[in-house]
Amino acid sequence: MAVAAKTKEPKTVPPKRASAARADSNGNRASVEEIRIVVVDDHPLFRHGLIQLLDSDDGFAVCGEASSAGEALEVIRKSKPHLVIADLGLQGPNGIELTKSIVVEFPRLPVLILSMHDESLYAVRSLRAGARGYVTKQEALGSVIEAVRQVMDGQTYLSPKMASQVISKMLINPVSSAEEITDRLSDRELEVLELIGVGKEVKMIAQALHLSPKTVETHRSHIKEKLNLQNARQVARFAVQWVAERAV
Repeated sequence: MAVAAKTKEPKTVPPKRASAARADSNGNRASVEEIRIVVVDDHPLFRHGLIQLLDSDDGFAVCGEASSAGEALEVIRKSKPHLVIADLGLQGPNGIELTKSIVVEFPRLPVLILSMHDESLYAVRSLRAGARGYVTKQEALGSVIEAVRQVMDGQTYLSPKMASQVISKMLINPVSSAEEITDRLSDRELEVLELIGVGKEVKMIAQALHLSPKTVETHRSHIKEKLNLQNARQVARFAVQWVAERAV
């Protein structure tokens, strides 16, 4: 899918209303400031659909949008949002790397991660990076409103299914040696490893992650070095085994 072209000036959007009526903790109606949100996603159709959904709620106002991490930081500095919703799979620095940058520059600004991955591994990495919630794109349109509300109330949002996976991963099931080894990988390298494990070739991985084939090959080389593997064939064998173990 085509990536939205980056304009010279980051796109900020003025709030559609000045205030909205919301219930306080005692159930009383009060006029309060809308929750200003920046949406970061490099899929224009999905991004615009999400913006429309958020803007349809009286308590929310999308004040900016971006298609990359660098553009997102510029938009955040100008629009001063209350919340950022960021796609995990951004081209270049991904959503987790963007979250880390936001935490450094805007430590009180909550981030909600959207992801095509329904694996707890990515949710855990997102939360460790400082995100306050994790929503898969498959459930986003049905859950994002509730996720935003919970995050803005100071809670951490995970869907019931994802929460169960995270609890199982962190508290119940022992960590496998393969998972310990993959902790050496960056978030982007982990995405590349997973796609190799499901049989994707370099060109297909590049298309899925909006990267160049050369960049994917560089990530594969780093995976090989960090996991002490000898060649691309061993990387593929390890990746297939790793994906298979997680599917059990």
